[in-house]
Amino acid sequence: MKSRIKELRKKHKLSQEELALAVGVTRQTITSLECEKYTASLVLAYKIAKYFDLTIEEVFDFSDVEIYK
Repeated sequence: MKSRIKELRKKHKLSQEELALAVGVTRQTITSLECEKYTASLVLAYKIAKYFDLTIEEVFDFSDVEIYK
């Protein structure tokens, strides 16, 4: 899943480590999210969005997520 984490982190002049500490994960988790190797849990997505004072949809791109009906 694509995200704006890297863009937002750089805009706020944060290191991966600083963001990781703020949302309670490891730097490696932030790296994996930025490289699209890991999909954030709903709780983590919420924490990241709240940290940047945005909605989850403003941080994460759900356009490639298949919705089952």
